[in-house]
Amino acid sequence: MSIEIKIVKSQADLTAFIKLPWKIHRGHNKWVPPILRDEFRFFNIKANPAFSENDTVLVLAWQNNRPVGRIAGIIHNRHNDSSGEKTARFSYLECEENIEIAKALLDFIEKWAKDRGMTKIIGPKGFSNQDPQGFLIEGFGNEPSTEAFSNFGYIVRFLSEMNYVKEVDYVVYKILTPETPPELYRKVSERILKQTDFQVLEFTHKKDLWPFIVPVFRLMNETYRHLPGYVILSEQDMLNLSKRFLPIIDPLFVKLVTFREQVIAFIIGIPNMNTGLRKANGHLFPFGLFYILHSRKTSRQLDLMLGAIKPEFRGKGIDALMGAAMVRSAHVAGFEYLDTNHELESNIQVRSEMERVGGMLYKRYRIFQKSL
Repeated sequence: MSIEIKIVKSQADLTAFIKLPWKIHRGHNKWVPPILRDEFRFFNIKANPAFSENDTVLVLAWQNNRPVGRIAGIIHNRHNDSSGEKTARFSYLECEENIEIAKALLDFIEKWAKDRGMTKIIGPKGFSNQDPQGFLIEGFGNEPSTEAFSNFGYIVRFLSEMNYVKEVDYVVYKILTPETPPELYRKVSERILKQTDFQVLEFTHKKDLWPFIVPVFRLMNETYRHLPGYVILSEQDMLNLSKRFLPIIDPLFVKLVTFREQVIAFIIGIPNMNTGLRKANGHLFPFGLFYILHSRKTSRQLDLMLGAIKPEFRGKGIDALMGAAMVRSAHVAGFEYLDTNHELESNIQVRSEMERVGGMLYKRYRIFQKSL
């Protein structure tokens, strides 16, 4: 049967787009179902400002009167305007194991992008660096990090066969949790904290995090702006991300460093909740929320979600200061290991630090690109 490509226009189309991954990943034991309520909120074109701020299209592939693939196309106007690029993005690509379906979807998005003057396409990459990005290319069989794609290997093969090549790789390390921070971390922390201008802030209640949300996002803008494809967060972006991530953040695993009361560094960890999310299977009620909360308490994997150090304070041991605090909290909570989440392959300084504390590279994600 031929493959028909249709733009998502109706509510029925959107429902098919959102629920398709459940069909694609049936029997895939490492796939993590998202919460359906969150998906309908995110893909609500009228309510999510990201859709109105950018050129976007959601597309379904149909075969024999059933959906067999999906993809999103994005032209991030703010990023292109600030960088001088003419780059489109594809994201949320899912399809059955049939290269003709993948080809039909990507051909559509490529033409859509070229018709709008774009000269390059990259992906998978969403509206911001906080959306899932990069397909897993090494480390299949390991537990995915929070907010990471858990794709099949065949989708990577399809992209290669369609002349997509590497844009950038992200690496993920596994760090076994020691009973105490490494001796080097302890000594560096003691040295820094003797200087009374520095302070490590730790938390037990979410309400205490609110005054630091905007300073943390502003620090992200300052330190991440050089990263490939990073989009500077607006005040509205900061508010949206706060609403999205604060419910899943455990304040015990948020560490901030201040210098003369100014936030200069932070690191955020999240207990991996994949077991609970799989049991919830997209639904918070009647039991999904219980499964998710229970998995937070029983998880043995702590995902390091975000972190940054103000440029002028790098190389001064601030990373050791935060690392020591996080290791202590992880050990007390019973985590067996830390998953470092996405780190740029080219960030040798951070990678060296991870390897210095025994980190083992065990997953690799890739963003692909193609000239149009």
